[in-house]
Amino acid sequence: MEIGETRIKTQGFSDQSEIFIFCSLIPKHVTGLAFAEFKTMLEIKEHISLKPFNTFGINVKARYFSEIMSCDEITQFIPTLEKDHQPLLFLGGGSNVLFTKDYPGTIIRIATRGIKILKEDSDYVFINAEAGEVWDEFVKYTVDRKWCGLENLSLIPGNVGAAPVQNIGAYGVELKDVFCELEAFDLVTFEKRKFSREECLFGYRESVFKHPGRNYLIMNVTFRLTKYPILHLDYGKIREELFTLQIQDPTIRDVREAVIRIRRKKLPDPVLIGNAGSFFKNPVITGEQLEQIRFEHSGIVHFPFNDEFKLSAAWLIEQCGWKNRRQGDVGTYSGQPLVLVNYGLATGKDILDFANQIRESVYEKFGINLETEVNIV
Repeated sequence: MEIGETRIKTQGFSDQSEIFIFCSLIPKHVTGLAFAEFKTMLEIKEHISLKPFNTFGINVKARYFSEIMSCDEITQFIPTLEKDHQPLLFLGGGSNVLFTKDYPGTIIRIATRGIKILKEDSDYVFINAEAGEVWDEFVKYTVDRKWCGLENLSLIPGNVGAAPVQNIGAYGVELKDVFCELEAFDLVTFEKRKFSREECLFGYRESVFKHPGRNYLIMNVTFRLTKYPILHLDYGKIREELFTLQIQDPTIRDVREAVIRIRRKKLPDPVLIGNAGSFFKNPVITGEQLEQIRFEHSGIVHFPFNDEFKLSAAWLIEQCGWKNRRQGDVGTYSGQPLVLVNYGLATGKDILDFANQIRESVYEKFGINLETEVNIV
């Protein structure tokens, strides 16, 4: 997966002024001779529907579309594409993107696959996965081999390459906890380089790859997993689910199964209902800000987060009356108001307008500006 800058028009919460989202999509440019050369090297399709390539199921079209299947293709063809000036967008699993209109340029889907063990000893295994590997398939691969570390991150949609960009996390575990290093392609110098855990500057749904001017295409990621169980059971309802399953001495496979069951109860399957998981981030605020809000809203749901506090975006949304709300074919999911869904025929603009209404009401009631997890194009 990739990282770059996408510009979105909004004013407050409408569409008049500009904000920037640094996301897993890199708009670049390619035309003319370079594009003609590129078309002869890879299969380029024209006027392709992107509905199969985004989990919201938005039926927009790309002027041109192709897939890159190997790292060699990245290093060979991307410098060629950079010579010219037609919009170019890199896309991974499409599970964290909302298309609001047809894309006028070329979309390149990163479909590289491959898993390999780099080294191992009696305690650890260092395993490398290509950016195009489906995340949950990769998690299952590690759990099946009894390698511990990723089981709490089961059933998160998307591909491996997107995981470091967002520093994905769930049920008390974040990617940074098991991250070793990654290899990326610099879209300015056209050179490969490696990033250590420290160089990635991981934070809450944050990394160096989301910052302005950091144009890198993530090619593969290496993880350090343990060969002995270190279970994280105290976040969310994992222990409760294990109790329901009558499991007293859980294995990592049991934890994965518990997480999958919890997520399936709580979140919609994008195959059945279009969605991209949590649409908004949980806001992080200072203790002083929390006290100001608690003066009027004593029941606000919050959790300690480093030296600050994380608020429940779902609670904020629900308090503003958005639980189980629907407008046309857009709505909040019945089991989780943080998830916006496409019931069938909603457009990307419909969903974005609905999201902006939610943001505006939360800001008016609590003074909190909800940030999107989903990237808007």
